[in-house]
Amino acid sequence: MGLANRNRSINNQLKGKTMSLLKRLSMTAAFATASMFASFAHAVPTVFFGENLNPGGSVSGNPVSARNLFLSNLSGGVGNQTFETFATGTASPLALSFPGSTGSITATLNGNGQVLNSPGAGRFNTTAGGSKFWEMSGSFSIDFSDPIAAFGFYGTDIGDFNGQVTLELSGGGTTNLTVSNTVNANNGSLLFFGFIDPSQTYTKITFGNTASGTDFFGFDDMVIGDLQQVRQVPIPGTVALLGLGLAGLFAARRRKQ
Repeated sequence: MGLANRNRSINNQLKGKTMSLLKRLSMTAAFATASMFASFAHAVPTVFFGENLNPGGSVSGNPVSARNLFLSNLSGGVGNQTFETFATGTASPLALSFPGSTGSITATLNGNGQVLNSPGAGRFNTTAGGSKFWEMSGSFSIDFSDPIAAFGFYGTDIGDFNGQVTLELSGGGTTNLTVSNTVNANNGSLLFFGFIDPSQTYTKITFGNTASGTDFFGFDDMVIGDLQQVRQVPIPGTVALLGLGLAGLFAARRRKQ
């Protein structure tokens, strides 16, 4: 009986130590999971980017695919600013308006630039059936009446004078993004750049250029969305067209095989 009691005591001690270890492991896993979700909640915006270095003055190729993918993550009610209602030569400030989830979102564009209605020096309109666009000749900013979580645009002729476009997102937090356009690119290139940030909203976007004053570019078909207009949450921090490129590569390999 004494031996049996000792064995029972040893088993109980082992069981207690095992349960304690499992509890600590469970707490560690819970902490790691919580940390992971916290990291996700404060992740950088998802960026959508596509570039066509030789569009020939037309809207085609990767920029169109990137824009379509960007729009697929937003509700159908988002607005698109085409600059068609402004007179040629109009300078800032420009008063803009977009449909939000609960009413109109107004925006004010300030800075260096003007509205043009004809192609020139590689810049061109990107709106189907339109003719106008905003030409940037330096830094400019856009202030929004309500917080936004999504923003996108077509850019033309970016980078042919060694410039790279930057965006500072502010209001409720500050995030800096750099458009990964090709530096010293061909004249007349086309790109789409957009972001969606379901964890942070912004009330101002400031555009800069590493070659400000020399690397002019065209800006058109600007889309914004508030948090309620984000239809699905994309994977944070990914460049959307990377997945499309890999899919195309795998498809090409299958065709070869």
